[in-house]
Amino acid sequence: MNQRFLLAPQPTMKRIADLEGPDFYPTPKWATHALFQVEKFDGEVWECACGDGAMAQVANEYCESVYSSDLYDRGYGEAGTDFMLSDRRADNIVTNPPFHSAEDFVHKAQASVRKKTALLLRLAFLEGAKRQNSIFKIYPPARVWVFSERITFYPAGASRKGSGTTAYAWFVWDRASDGETKLDWLPSGLKAKFS
Repeated sequence: MNQRFLLAPQPTMKRIADLEGPDFYPTPKWATHALFQVEKFDGEVWECACGDGAMAQVANEYCESVYSSDLYDRGYGEAGTDFMLSDRRADNIVTNPPFHSAEDFVHKAQASVRKKTALLLRLAFLEGAKRQNSIFKIYPPARVWVFSERITFYPAGASRKGSGTTAYAWFVWDRASDGETKLDWLPSGLKAKFS
């Protein structure tokens, strides 16, 4: 095992982001349902890091049109699409970006979206002078929806036991917003309701 892999950041006790690989930890479906309980999306939604389709399948329940793509082929969506290099535009972008590319995804989404961007990120994404200057001062999110219940991310195929140790939130950028950021909490009970 190389040293970079061992020293990689860990958003949960069970997760190690492989900085040289695909960083694939499917999003539990209940976490995506949580977003659509509090946000409405008008027009097409692009799930640009769709993985195995877990998030896109939930989006299809709420949206009239969902386009799914991923850099890697995991059997769902258009494989081989590099979001960072794509010139595609969309009404909305909804995704859980790779952990090590979250800041890049924010910047690219702002250049690619016409209405809303919703990214599932660690709550600690709010921290840091670099992000304050390069992201939040330029385009502050309209809403930050904090999870009341912890999300646990497992590598594909891993046994599911225990619970996560990291706080997450949906960060929503909205072209129709007044520039102020609203911080709010997602209701509890969503994990049981949608699992």
